[in-house]
Amino acid sequence: MTKKTDSKELPLFEYPEGYQLFAGVDEVGRGPLVGAVVTAAVILDPNNPIEGLTDSKKLTDKKRELLFPEIQEKALAWSLGRCEAHEIDELNILQATMVAMQRAIAGLKITPDFALIDGNKVPDLPMAGLAVVKGDLRVQEISAASIIAKVTRDREMEELDKEFPQYGFAKHKGYPTKAHFAAIEEHGVIAEHRRSFKPVKRVLGIE
Repeated sequence: MTKKTDSKELPLFEYPEGYQLFAGVDEVGRGPLVGAVVTAAVILDPNNPIEGLTDSKKLTDKKRELLFPEIQEKALAWSLGRCEAHEIDELNILQATMVAMQRAIAGLKITPDFALIDGNKVPDLPMAGLAVVKGDLRVQEISAASIIAKVTRDREMEELDKEFPQYGFAKHKGYPTKAHFAAIEEHGVIAEHRRSFKPVKRVLGIE
């Protein structure tokens, strides 16, 4: 079973044989200075296809918002996992991402036979798993997970923006932009900032 990709440079993804239920897993929010790292796990229904799935970063906000409820409706199962800023500070961002992925898989109402993880590292899981580099472009289940995770996290940043409009979270989504640096220099940090990240440490004087 293979799926076409939207890039000639990427090899076709060959699904491991002998498994039926595949969960795609992806994360959003490893790079930001604020908020949770959010992960999603999705098991798609082969009898209920979804058109237009690809890496969430290659889609417009409008297209992601349209696909978000369609994935939730048509998928056999989907789930979110997360690690909050204080957990990221305790664990480090890589380990926190792995934990968030474990939580997403554990939250699925159907247990998959196999987990397909975007990237190059597989968390410790109770089922077989495979890391797929550029999986959000090559594997529809991971594409769907990337969309669920991104829309969820972006909405959280928009809510945080309403509470703290001086930081511009709705625009930069917490990523380390010049505007974000300027805002934390001027206004300090909030509880949701990741204190283990260098720009935040610098403002706190704990580098």
